[in-house]
Amino acid sequence: MTYWFSNRLSMHVRPAMASDLPALHPLIERAYRGDSARTGWTHEADLLADPRTDMESLAAIVRDPAQRLLVALDGAGIPIGCVNIADQGGGLSYLGLFCIEPRRQAAGLGRRLLAAAEDHAARLFGAKVMEMTVIDSRHELIAWYDRRGYFPTGEKRPFPIPLDPPYRMAVLAKPLAIRPDLG
Repeated sequence: MTYWFSNRLSMHVRPAMASDLPALHPLIERAYRGDSARTGWTHEADLLADPRTDMESLAAIVRDPAQRLLVALDGAGIPIGCVNIADQGGGLSYLGLFCIEPRRQAAGLGRRLLAAAEDHAARLFGAKVMEMTVIDSRHELIAWYDRRGYFPTGEKRPFPIPLDPPYRMAVLAKPLAIRPDLG
């Protein structure tokens, strides 16, 4: 399933292929880490310095039938964002690796990519709930997800990398339904 969004900023969303990964990997790193991430507002550059992911991990996601890495492409076919959805079973999907090119953030692209990811999880995996984790000190980002229907479950999980002081991950969730306006 692919999604086409057009108005002043056109965007096409489709499942990523292995051939997309050489362009997606640096996009993810630019969005999450380093000075380039600071041109956007959703980065972790002030919190973490290590790489966000690697090519092997991305390739494993693309090969895994229980996951989809969706790529957002601009009108010229250039990757401008991505999001990973994973079937957790029992009507639950997990959302991660969500990013938009930092220079293109705050233009509504993230909202549209998130909607496509939710719809894709509902259609492909039969998901009734989408879950994600966000560093609990990222209040502005949590507020953005709240405006999109995500709510804090009250659960906190440890950050996947041991740090001193440790970070904690707030679990957010949203009920899903297939969106006829997207498909």
